[in-house]
Amino acid sequence: MRRRTALVLALALGGHARAQDAPSRAPSLDAPWTPTRPVRFVVPYPAGGITDLLARKVGEELGALWGQPVVADNRPGAGGNIAAQLVARAPADGHTIFMGFLGTQAANAALYPELGYDPVRDFTPIGLIAQSPMVLTVHPGVPARSVAELIAHARANPGALTFGSSGNGGASHLALELFKSMAGVEITHVPYRGTAPLMTDLLAGRISGYFDVAITAAPNIAAGSVRALGVSLDRRAARLPDVPTIAEGGLPGYVFSTWLGLLTPAGLPAPILSRMSRDLQAVVRSPGFAAWCAERGLETMPSTPEAFVAFIDAETAKFGRLIREANVRLD
Repeated sequence: MRRRTALVLALALGGHARAQDAPSRAPSLDAPWTPTRPVRFVVPYPAGGITDLLARKVGEELGALWGQPVVADNRPGAGGNIAAQLVARAPADGHTIFMGFLGTQAANAALYPELGYDPVRDFTPIGLIAQSPMVLTVHPGVPARSVAELIAHARANPGALTFGSSGNGGASHLALELFKSMAGVEITHVPYRGTAPLMTDLLAGRISGYFDVAITAAPNIAAGSVRALGVSLDRRAARLPDVPTIAEGGLPGYVFSTWLGLLTPAGLPAPILSRMSRDLQAVVRSPGFAAWCAERGLETMPSTPEAFVAFIDAETAKFGRLIREANVRLD
């Protein structure tokens, strides 16, 4: 793993030195970089969703620091691959940035036969921004009040439990497959085309459970419509402090989140990387931004570029192995 991480880091940062060999493109190391025109922020989801809102918030904060507007460019489709392809082909001059996530930078390589981009060689990671914890929820009719009890019930009744997801290969599906793999249980996966029909069936008791995101799970938990057994992070979620982690509840080592981070095209010159990293960390570490995220069920994840590279590497290995072993296939 260390050797692979070193390779990924070299590929991500190696382009910086090459870019500095071209004086016409690279800023001077002695002068701080600033954008000279509006910065395009490519978002792999439609406008109005939490990823779009987060991108616009981050863009607003960075734009204030850079003295140039950061404009969201929504390019949804193909699990984020359309947006990733666009960024991979853009100039590495600091005027195109990307909201990468678990799919585009880690899981999609094992899900799609052809991505149209290389998640490692085509990007310079700047830093993580935030993550959304998943919540293991079950219908109140399920005879389990803890993760340990759910595992025991699943082992005693192989395949009887049914868990929905918003589609094959999506976050809720991968969270379920990771749970099944680590717990050694058989739970039937029921893919839906979207969350609306899934929630209708869950609340009616037609399916047993669902790995939901905290922001949408919280109202149903409060109403007693579903029972929360655990959150998927390595610590309790700020929005659901009374819900134990899945690891605390009976499955040690379980960690899953839908994370989001900032990347640019590969070959970003070192002065631009340094400025972007410094400013992104300042935004993510600010109390106001943390509060904004908490209101929307997000947890901030400040990191250096090097830590983000290592994180992507670990996530790629983890989910590549899981997808192969579970034989996950797209619709």
